Amino acid sequence: MRVIDNNTQEHLGNISDISLRGFRLDSQKALMIHQDYTLRLDQTSMVSDKPYIVFDARAMWGQRDPIIPNEYNEGFQITGISQHEQEIYQCIMDKYGVPEIST
Repeated sequence: MRVIDNNTQEHLGNISDISLRGFRLDSQKALMIHQDYTLRLDQTSMVSDKPYIVFDARAMWGQRDPIIPNEYNEGFQITGISQHEQEIYQCIMDKYGVPEIST
């Protein structure tokens, strides 16, 4: 799923892993760590009644991809999301996410 910076309309990357706490983004460029973003996540009709959802997230970590050297892996934590969009995010997580293991 494509992730867009909602303020600049720049395509930041694609989600490669998703959980209730946040997601990992595969990107063509390194993003600023601890920076807050307003993001748009494009949707399909299989998981949403809307073409996209918008929410706030913070870039928590980033590293060069160990396999593809010209890509970066970025970890985001969701910091603000409306109730309806949280429900859509939950549907995405249920469909594509990896269950979290309690320790």
